[in-house]
Amino acid sequence: MTARPPLPPFTRETAAQKVQAAEDAWNTRDPHRVALAYAQDSVWRNRDTFLTGRAAIVAFLTRKWQREREYALRKELWAFEGNRIAVRFQYESRDADGRWWRSYGNELWEFDEQGLMTRREASIDDVPIEEDERRIHGPRPQAERGRSLPVQ
Repeated sequence: MTARPPLPPFTRETAAQKVQAAEDAWNTRDPHRVALAYAQDSVWRNRDTFLTGRAAIVAFLTRKWQREREYALRKELWAFEGNRIAVRFQYESRDADGRWWRSYGNELWEFDEQGLMTRREASIDDVPIEEDERRIHGPRPQAERGRSLPVQ
């Protein structure tokens, strides 16, 4: 098993590093790369979908990024304790009909001693937006790291 630092127990600094690493990975839209951060038997709830294991995660993310075009994500550390991290996030994407969406969500993460995520629970709401309302364009520039997400 390969360790995925930073490792729990988390400090504010290492929890923030874990969140930024997740944001960076998800913005690649590479399901195989993203899945490496999860334990082989990781358990997920994503909206109304429940899955277990890396293969299921890869399949889920492949379908997700086929639907959610030009996906761009921002994550923010909300809270942490021991081997758990709570995150809030926003992402924007375009559907097959060209409509833009901003999705708001919260995630609860739990990690093993190797720093692999063993549990992820995500609650997400989608809001239609106009293209000129977009504020998330690609990966986060270095100068914007650590900035709080607006509520709306």
